[in-house]
Formats: sequence, structure tokens, C-alpha cells
Amino acid sequence: MHFRKLFIFLLLISGFTARASMILIPMDESTQINHLKAYGITYWALDKNYKTSWLLNYRGGSFLLPDAEEIRRECQIRGVSFEVLSDGQANSILDEISSPSQNMETVVLEKAPKIAVYTPPGKQPWDDAVTLVLTYAEIPFTTIYDEEVLNDALLLYDWLHLHHEDFTGQYGKFFGAYRNAPWYIEQKKEAEELAAKLGYSKVSEEKLAVANKIKNYVIGGGFMFAMCSATDSFDIALSADGVDICEPMFDGDPSTPNYQSKVDYNNSLAFKDFTLERSPNVYEFSDIDTTTKRNVQPDNDYFTLMEYSAKWDPIPTMLCQNHTQLVKGFMGQTTAFDSKLVKSNVLVMGENKQNGEARYIHGTKGKGMFTFYGGHDPEDYQHRVGDAPTVLDLHPNSPGYRLILNNVLFPAARKKKLKT
Repeated sequence: MHFRKLFIFLLLISGFTARASMILIPMDESTQINHLKAYGITYWALDKNYKTSWLLNYRGGSFLLPDAEEIRRECQIRGVSFEVLSDGQANSILDEISSPSQNMETVVLEKAPKIAVYTPPGKQPWDDAVTLVLTYAEIPFTTIYDEEVLNDALLLYDWLHLHHEDFTGQYGKFFGAYRNAPWYIEQKKEAEELAAKLGYSKVSEEKLAVANKIKNYVIGGGFMFAMCSATDSFDIALSADGVDICEPMFDGDPSTPNYQSKVDYNNSLAFKDFTLERSPNVYEFSDIDTTTKRNVQPDNDYFTLMEYSAKWDPIPTMLCQNHTQLVKGFMGQTTAFDSKLVKSNVLVMGENKQNGEARYIHGTKGKGMFTFYGGHDPEDYQHRVGDAPTVLDLHPNSPGYRLILNNVLFPAARKKKLKT
């Protein structure tokens, strides 16, 4: 009888010590069913104040969460793969990651960042890759536009995405192809009315004021992410502060004579020495973009993510977490950036060396940071006006979309860790 009680006691003890205490959300290529929704689970857990860690370079940048019934249930509902770990298994993984011989690191995520998407009223989620993937991953965000930005609403948010905007006041340089299209005429009219309402005589002046507010948001400690034409047009607008680079069909009066010589590259965040495109009929802002200079076939269009030391360079390591280093390219009004025109203090995290292209870049300004990502939609190679929306259920493991979501979670990281 005594032996039987001892046996039962040992079973209970072993069951207690082997009980699951952590949940691993793997992010490698072969295990995770839905990489994109996995970010949404991690954000959801942070929002509910669960202690969460990002395991950099461990199985594609996996996430470690406490074992809770509601986390398991949420993973099952959203179709996200997860593994239940015992204390011993979790500690063994953390020990492996902390070893000096491993290019891995554990980064604690502290809080769910408050997210704003700068986008015009009436835009649908599928008009913009970031809005689309945030919606798909079930990560909450607030849409704001010029009026909110100029009224300092950015102070309420940790992370800001810039929709495919034209900050130069040239209406996306669509004049050549779409000047008579009803949607172009209507958008121009709406932009002019908004500028007037906000007290500006020109759309270019109002957009410059918005761009400067956003720049100050970054300087003050904000995280800003932009894709496609919101990248180069933002920098061009800043560099042309006080200079009229718009032709009469855009703003009703001539541009400043010889305006190229008056561009101040010191005002821009990421780019230098660029030459502006003067013709209103050319669908291009400057030579920053490589769209018309590319010599690559769609089937061979890829860019490579850089590899960094997770322990010494956790910031770019976080932003490059993926299950592959080779990412399929995709086009946009601004497809990629001429590497020669990227400032030396800006980090090129993804590039196509054959074409001299920087596809994915990151920099700091003041207390904040920015990331620019070339192209329109990572799963729509050559997105055109009026094309059908991308259905992300068909691309749940998209490496290109993962880069966007890396940036979304990035502000959640413990700041002290980032400074080491």
C-alpha cells in the first residue's frame, strides 16, 4: 500500500513538472501554416498584457508566449500553428539562443503599439498593402489624414504608415495618362478643397506642411513606415521646401526657374543627389526610383535580405526576420531605390545588387526611426489602377508581407534591449 501511494505521488509530481508552461509560435517555412496571422496573435497577446518574446533567428523569428487556454483557442480559431512547451523545453531553447556561438537573440515585447495609417477617406483596405495585411492579421489600426496630422493627432500613436501618397502636390503624376479620367478629376478637386479648408492656397503647400509634421513626429520618437510613392515623394517634398516644383496644370502657376539647383538634400530623410523629373507627362518623380531603369524579367525578380548580428544589431535583425532571405520582387510607381542615391547613414536591408537597387531601407532621425519599402503589393507583381484586390488567404506565408508586419511589431520591443 505504501509503495502504491508513493507511485501515485511520483506520477503527480512528474505530471506537474512536465506540464506545459509556454506556447511557441514557430515562424519557419515548414511548420507555420499562416505566418501573417501569427503576427496578429502576437499583437493580440500583447494587447491582453501577456509577456511575449520575439526569438530572433530562431526558426524564422518565432514568438514565445505563456501557455494560456485563450491563447491556444485564438491560435486554433485563426489557423495559426503553435507548439506547447514544458518549462524545461522553453528554457532549453532560451539557453540555446543566449549562447555566444549562436546568431540569435531574445527580445522582450512590452506593449501593443498604437497604429495609425495615413490614408485618404474612402480608401478600401485592398488599396494599400499595409492596410490589407493589418486587416487580414486582425491588428487594429486607426486611419488619419491631413486634418488630423496638422492638428497633432500623431502624438497619440507609436507607429505610422504612409499610404501611397504624393506629398509633392502633383497628384501622383497621373496627369499624362489619366488627366481626363473622372476619378482623377474628382481626386484633384477634393485635394484642392481640403487644402483650402485647412488654410492653404496650394495642395503642394498643404502636403509639405503635413510632411514636416510627420518628419517632426519621427524626430520626436515615432516609428514611420512607407511604401511605394510615399517614400520618394515624401523626401522630395521635404527637399523642395520653399521651392515650387509643380507645373501649371498642377497648381495654376509656373514652377520656380531652375528649381533643381534649389533642392536641399539636407532636408530629406533617406535620399541624396537625386534629379527631379520635370515633365508632367512622365509617370515618375525623380531618378530615385528604378522602375524605368530595370533590366530584369518577372520570373527572375528577387531581392536579398541582409543578415545581421542578432546580439549586436537587434533592430535590423528584427526588421529582416523571415523564413527565407530571398524575397520575390514586385513593382509599383516607386519600385525600388537607386542605391547610389541612398544616404550613407541609411541602412540598406534588402537589395538587388544586379540592378543596383535598394528595396528595403531603414534609418534614424532624432529619437525616431523610419523604414522605406519599394513597390506596391508584395503578392501582385505589377499592380495597375483598377486591378482586382489581392486575397491574402491565398498568400498566408508571404515573405514580402512579413517584412511589413516586422515593422508593425518592432515598436513593441523593449527599448533598453534595442540600445545594447
